[in-house]
Amino acid sequence: MAIAIIAFVLGAALSLGTSWVLVSRLERIGERLGLSEALLGVLAALAADAPEITASISALSQHQKAIGAGVVIGSNVFNLAALLGLGAVVAGFIALHRKVVLLGGAVALWVALTCLAAVEGVLSPAVSLVVALVVVIPYLTVLGLSGRTLRGLPLPRGASSWIALAVDEEALELEEAIRPMRGRPIDTVVALGSLVVVVGASITMERAASTVGRHFHIADAVIGGIVLAAVTSVPNAVAAVHLARLGRGAAAFSTSLNSNNLNVLAGLLLPGIVVGLSSPSTVGSLTAGWYLGMTALVLVLSYRARGLGHRVGWIIIAGYAAFVTLLIVAA
Repeated sequence: MAIAIIAFVLGAALSLGTSWVLVSRLERIGERLGLSEALLGVLAALAADAPEITASISALSQHQKAIGAGVVIGSNVFNLAALLGLGAVVAGFIALHRKVVLLGGAVALWVALTCLAAVEGVLSPAVSLVVALVVVIPYLTVLGLSGRTLRGLPLPRGASSWIALAVDEEALELEEAIRPMRGRPIDTVVALGSLVVVVGASITMERAASTVGRHFHIADAVIGGIVLAAVTSVPNAVAAVHLARLGRGAAAFSTSLNSNNLNVLAGLLLPGIVVGLSSPSTVGSLTAGWYLGMTALVLVLSYRARGLGHRVGWIIIAGYAAFVTLLIVAA
């Protein structure tokens, strides 16, 4: 048991620390490839999600499906509270463009709803993935296009102009927060090495957490949805608070939504196609339903106030505290 606890601590520290290196190197590679600010944000979110995605895949491959699903979905709920709720409390107010809220929010809600459908068994993981990608792929494509190109798309003039403005506004919000150096060949080597370390350390962390949980008779849903979910999301939370203090909390908004989308796609649905997901349960319904509800709440409040204020930040944090309490009781 002592070895398992030490392995968990060391695995978490190594995984989270190395993920920062992975994020920075991938951003440099993306800059060299000429990616837009919005796509750089998505790439950074994917790299920062490596610990939770790996932990989820590791658990699912060991048929610990409650832990696997809990890591991903619990991490998404934590992201909303830590990245946006805590960020708003620290900053006092995070100003947001309504077009950015609507564009990114529509995709986030769609992915959250698809996640709930998969957890409830309404859709299989394969069908859920396809349904999610129907919206995510066009969204990522749009983020990679310039405003001039978007205005020339064969869409109604009002629609193409609206999308172009939304993408331009998101790029402006991310421009100051993401300004990586131009990548060099060595960055590719470092990124690959960092990825190997993150994957290995995250697997060690997940296995150790499972061992400790079994020893102390802690429910898998608590180990995955609370412990691993929070630990693996710490780097995102620290970065979001830092951005909020610098007045760049809007970048954390886009990053948190993109991070949650990628978590569901790569950490839940994709591995779920291979090993399957757990049968519908009260705990699973609570976790996925709370994720959908928290996402909707954040988007509604953000749109109405054109941002997130101090009071709203505390409401979001209170929502996460209620989630943790109910999950422990249900488990």
